[in-house]
Amino acid sequence: MAGQTFAELQAKFRDIWPLVTLRSIGDVKRTVVVVHSISFEVPDQLIPVFPAYEERFLCLVLSLLRAPASRVVYVTSSPIHERVVDYYFSLVPELDTPQARSRFETVSLVDGRNEPLSRKLLARPGAIERIARLIGEPEVGMIIPFCMTADEVGVAEALQLPIYGCDPALGWLGSKTGSRRVFTDEDVRHPVGLDIAGSDELTDAIGELQARCPAARTAVLKLDQGVSGLGNALIDLDRAATGVREAIQLEDEEIDVEQYLALLDEQGGIVEELVAGDDFRSPSVQLRMSPAGQVDIMSTHDQILGGAHGLTYFGCHFPADPDYAPAIAAEGLKVGRRLAREGVIGRGAVDFATVRRDDRWESYALEINLRCGGTTHPLFALTSLTDGVYDPLAGEWRTRLGDIKHYAATDHLDSPAYRSLTPDDLLDVVEQNGLGWDGEREVGVVLHMVSAIAVAGRIGLTAIGDTLDEARRRYYDVKAAVDAAAQSS
Repeated sequence: MAGQTFAELQAKFRDIWPLVTLRSIGDVKRTVVVVHSISFEVPDQLIPVFPAYEERFLCLVLSLLRAPASRVVYVTSSPIHERVVDYYFSLVPELDTPQARSRFETVSLVDGRNEPLSRKLLARPGAIERIARLIGEPEVGMIIPFCMTADEVGVAEALQLPIYGCDPALGWLGSKTGSRRVFTDEDVRHPVGLDIAGSDELTDAIGELQARCPAARTAVLKLDQGVSGLGNALIDLDRAATGVREAIQLEDEEIDVEQYLALLDEQGGIVEELVAGDDFRSPSVQLRMSPAGQVDIMSTHDQILGGAHGLTYFGCHFPADPDYAPAIAAEGLKVGRRLAREGVIGRGAVDFATVRRDDRWESYALEINLRCGGTTHPLFALTSLTDGVYDPLAGEWRTRLGDIKHYAATDHLDSPAYRSLTPDDLLDVVEQNGLGWDGEREVGVVLHMVSAIAVAGRIGLTAIGDTLDEARRRYYDVKAAVDAAAQSS
């Protein structure tokens, strides 16, 4: 008997949504399958950390298992180190019991090749059958992905479960050109710019941009499907008058200009003015669109940028500065409502450029991300450990006890020296220096991507404090301890 199609599975999602939401409790038997698959093209420098990326939703498991009848099936390419699982359960002692652990199952394909997890899973009918047996016959079930492609659709149909993500046919809404179209339609302020189909349109587009923004000295060129800022490049508009290729400064240092322009011919993209001001910030608004069409503002963040020209995402502070957090939340809500009307469900975010001009903050929407991102799992960590909620009007996070919390987070705490350490070494360092989680005060550090330390010399962490200064201090305490351990090994 043929199973239900993706459209049919998603159509039922609205009816069961109240029973599968992450904060639901009670005796409803529900099963959540986590498939954190990086299913889009990414730069080569990210490949070594892919297996560790798949572990970033482990904090989410703690929230899911708080409901006593919930079960989680967590799928990865490579096996999760047993001590890493122990570490996460130890963060919430009341869940560190045989009963809670029995409701958490891991499925590893033992395949670390550079290929999306979802695609590898679809190529293994035995693994699909095993996951189906672990799912059993719950009253409700769902899949939580990282992003949505045809592979994720295939996994949903193979497991006959709805997936908390939108139809890939709506992916255009998260492209650079689609984002600008949404901003224009919904009257959300954004930089002056133009869509371009390929490199042959670049010279004319630059000329038109200069005519519309005569004061602009720099433009930003973006590949339509670029991620993490590595698809961006700066264009020196003065130098462009004598040769566009010579005026391009790439953010991704692993490729050259000709390779970049070939990608532009393949994908298309946009060119727009570089927003500048006395004080520049890069905040974002995290959205949640439910199958019922409800839109929630989950968070605001101030993003930390780095890289060759300061265009690459490196980490974040939470929440965003209260001087502009409510304003960007309101603009983000406009975008979220449009996405919901289009049929988008799942997590998303809107990135902004915010500058101070004449003692006033002005924000410009830059792009929409229709997927989880670098700000998603730190928020999962905070939610799992403090059971709080973000108030977008106040720009504050308050725990269930009413305490305000902040965090500093990154997936890019790295050094070549860290490769001398193993995951066990890292966990020992945190434990021996008292740098872990203080459940009584609800402050401390949560590690992510522990498995990347030996292979890539990189880890991630979320440092939570009562103030941002405390959160940053805890972040640097971990960095100092890991630096010292690496130097002495």
